Amino acid sequence: MAIAKAERLMNLALCLLGTRRPLSKRELRASIEAYLEAGSDDSFNRMFERDKDDLRELGLVIETVENLDGEVGYLARRDSNRLPPITLDAEEAAALGLAAKVWQQARLAGAASGALQKLRAAGLPEDVDPYEAHGALEPRIPVHEAAFEPLMLACRDRRPVVFDYRKASAAHPEPRHVEPWALECWRGHWYLAGFDRDRGAERVFRLSRITGRVRSRGTGFTAPVPDVVTVRETVASWAGEIAEGTALIRLRSGAGYPLRAKATRVRELGDGWDELEIPYGHGLDAWLVEFGPDVLVLEPAELRADVVDRLRAVAKG
Repeated sequence: MAIAKAERLMNLALCLLGTRRPLSKRELRASIEAYLEAGSDDSFNRMFERDKDDLRELGLVIETVENLDGEVGYLARRDSNRLPPITLDAEEAAALGLAAKVWQQARLAGAASGALQKLRAAGLPEDVDPYEAHGALEPRIPVHEAAFEPLMLACRDRRPVVFDYRKASAAHPEPRHVEPWALECWRGHWYLAGFDRDRGAERVFRLSRITGRVRSRGTGFTAPVPDVVTVRETVASWAGEIAEGTALIRLRSGAGYPLRAKATRVRELGDGWDELEIPYGHGLDAWLVEFGPDVLVLEPAELRADVVDRLRAVAKG
């Protein structure tokens, strides 16, 4: 929205809220400088009608009143445009406080803290402090990736983006043209779900593998956005969480605790190695590569081959 229009809407809203009686178009035109500069009555009428509709879309309740002379006037009564009292119990205030703490490492921290301050001013119970810890655990979602904020805004604005992305099995990044749908944090990492225009299908991207700057590309989506974007389930399936069988691996003693937590059977081999049986699903090879030389895949053969291919690709890079 242009600054001139925003100022004009603000002036119109203040006039309608500040009057005790309905104001006619003639009076409003004489009170607002932007309307005085309108070239003709027709241009003023079109501008006023658009502004009035815009204010109503923003939530301002504008009444139309006809006086005894048949002249139409407008006003926005304060009692019709006042929010109801805000009442929060201790549990609700605690939930808001925890939600604000989640974003302490993102640029949303200031907005979240400001919102809580406004709730306090609007009548949040004095005996409730949303900033105090209300349990033994304090949730935090770290946001270290520079791509987080531009992607969050692109998801909100439904704006396509392009970025360079390096797959786990690739030595060099390649450009991806994406219509972003949603962001979600899973196992300490942020992921983006969206429609990959180059591949013509839904894809999930790990933000830590995005290199360079996220750039906007055009407007409008070419693919419909699902009603429910299941980032977590999609990432889980690619990370081997949805098991289709079992895999047998050797794991160095004292290493790979996430793998040990998933293991259905553990056997000590000696010489600093253990043998584990873990659920095997699509994408498990990408997860095993992250443990480097601490993991050796025994079976199945296709999983071992996939891990070796990924390690060779990383070594070439």
